[in-house]
Amino acid sequence: MIFTATSLKGSYIIDLEPVKDERGWFARTYCKNEFNTIGHNKEWVQLNHSFTQQKGTIRGMHYQLPPFSEINLVRCIAGTVYDVIIDLRKESPTFLHFIGIELSAANKKMMYIPEGFAHGFQTMSDDCELIYHHSQFYLPGLEAGIKYNDPKVNIVWPLPVNNISARDNEHPMIDSNFKGL
Repeated sequence: MIFTATSLKGSYIIDLEPVKDERGWFARTYCKNEFNTIGHNKEWVQLNHSFTQQKGTIRGMHYQLPPFSEINLVRCIAGTVYDVIIDLRKESPTFLHFIGIELSAANKKMMYIPEGFAHGFQTMSDDCELIYHHSQFYLPGLEAGIKYNDPKVNIVWPLPVNNISARDNEHPMIDSNFKGL
């Protein structure tokens, strides 16, 4: 695996290094020793798999509240998504900055998302599937979100938004009371 630090401290784009032969390819997606080199020392306690049917759909921008903030590792295994993270750490010099990258089955990239970030994505093709690793259990009532089109963050989504859940569409805009995580 190749870990590339992003402009948002603690987050990484991870490229797999497939070994190919006449049968196809094989790649490691997690190694405790390799992840230790970027400071990751928590256990993955939950793995989730999502399927999104329609191109242009947005899921996000989600996070879990302290003290149950979580680290996420996200990989697209079918289709293509525009994956976005927002830095919500109040003491960070990149507070409320975001990055977005393409994750796809073809490019085999993963996004490592540290604690204190919101995460979401837009599907760039039909029938997208993502695998998520979580360092914290999902705790109903302790999740939160930011509206996907909040002007304080100003995410430029690559496609028109044609599908979003009622729950995600009701996430609040960031106001003057928002102090970060």
